[in-house]
Amino acid sequence: MNLAKMQAVMSRRFDGLSVHGIGFTDFAILYLIHQAPGGRLRRTDLAEKAGLTASGITRMLLPMEKTGLVAREASERDARVSYAVLTPAGRRIFEEAKETANAIAKEILPADITRNQSLTELFKLLGTTI
Repeated sequence: MNLAKMQAVMSRRFDGLSVHGIGFTDFAILYLIHQAPGGRLRRTDLAEKAGLTASGITRMLLPMEKTGLVAREASERDARVSYAVLTPAGRRIFEEAKETANAIAKEILPADITRNQSLTELFKLLGTTI
């Protein structure tokens, strides 16, 4: 029950991301793709990092693809593999939302955490690998 309560509190705290047109889960997906080498991530790897199933990540990415934040990129080596990549609009929204998310994370985390550490530490606390 404490974990459910923590999730609810975190979701409410990150409602501030709505000014950028995204929610916390969308931001987390953009963050994971942005942090990936080359700015692209196999969809199966993204699902694992986000703690979702392959079908769950597909359901998350579809609206993000429709709004132009994320694009699907086919693998040149294997037709069964596709990558999630940020579009230019997705990169812009992510960069803008990152400032908001850092400010919120700084409010939540201990004072000795630097601004650059805030998101990384927050994701670690939430059990999400980066």
